Amino acid sequence: MGRKSRTLTEGIRMARFEEIYGRHRRKELSCAEAADILGCSERHFLRLRRRYEDAGLGSLRDGRVGRESSHRAADEEVEMITKLYTEKYRDMSVSHFHDWGVRKHGFTRSYNWTRKTLNEAGLTTPTKRGGPHRLRRPRRPMRGMMIHQDGSRHEWVPGQWWDLIVTLDDATSEILSGFFVEEEGTDSSFRGIADVIENHGLFCSFYTDRGSHYFFTPEAGGKVDRAALTQVGRALKQLNIRHIPAYSPQARGRSERVFGTIQARLPIELALEGITDMDAASRYLREVYIPAHNAKFAVKPESEQSAFLPTLGMDIENILCIQEDRTVQSDNTVRYEGLVLQIPPSEHRHHFVRAKVQVNKYPDGALAVFYGPLCIGEYEPDGKLKKEEKEEKIAA
Repeated sequence: MGRKSRTLTEGIRMARFEEIYGRHRRKELSCAEAADILGCSERHFLRLRRRYEDAGLGSLRDGRVGRESSHRAADEEVEMITKLYTEKYRDMSVSHFHDWGVRKHGFTRSYNWTRKTLNEAGLTTPTKRGGPHRLRRPRRPMRGMMIHQDGSRHEWVPGQWWDLIVTLDDATSEILSGFFVEEEGTDSSFRGIADVIENHGLFCSFYTDRGSHYFFTPEAGGKVDRAALTQVGRALKQLNIRHIPAYSPQARGRSERVFGTIQARLPIELALEGITDMDAASRYLREVYIPAHNAKFAVKPESEQSAFLPTLGMDIENILCIQEDRTVQSDNTVRYEGLVLQIPPSEHRHHFVRAKVQVNKYPDGALAVFYGPLCIGEYEPDGKLKKEEKEEKIAA
């Protein structure tokens, strides 16, 4: 409504009051009847009557008419917002654009103001709310009761397809670990679990799909084999963490929705920051994106209590790794994945020929050989001993 129209409406309102007031003075209308006709409360009519009798018709004029609202944005601000969106951020959703603007351009206006401004400028189209009716799976009430892990393969930067590994808390949808790898697998699963345990503690249950690094599934699409454990399954059993398989994409809805949000936002941010390599992308994800994502999308848990538990001296590093049995050769070496691991002399035995040992392979590629609880050799990823004079240690 223009200023002229608002002034005209104000004049009609005042003239109507004057007419109703006259009828009230002539005893044709009671206070309640006059208020009802004017569409206000009886108390407000008495207030208007008093002002009219004390200072005349002008005292009833709305002081806001003809004056710009203090909340009205300056034309320069509207122009700045619409220009930024048009020239640089058309690929963003309005919500993402507003969040980015707050972080990068010092936006002080609300999301709703930004949305309405872009709509009025014809840059966006209002969307209808709604969708299929879904039944919500209740969240776990406390942090640490259930942890989700999943991977998403996507073209995160132009021409580069990586797997994003995300580990999140069911109670809050807070991302607890996130990083990129060339291909999802056992090592990436261990890395995500280790991140959570290191920063928060041991958790109660682990919810994943039925990928081959998580479960053995004898029949495609069938039940998992609880007796035949993968390396991940073995490690979780050692940690006393329950491993729960998902049997449909809908069952992983919480993590799927998180990936949908990340895929819509993160590639745009990486492009704006000029990030094209995996290490830099993982660093940005960890230091910038995840804190902002959690601040916006994480929810408050039902209970402020935590189900995370301390590790109580458990040797997490030597649990969250690939463990395989080997027999020592006659030259005190162990063959492992094409490498020859030379066992150095030990004060505990003259030699280890024909001894049964365990080879641990860690997520970073490093290796170690254990004879029972005794570590008798640590190796670089290429199989070379880390030290010539290896000081033996006991595994926890």
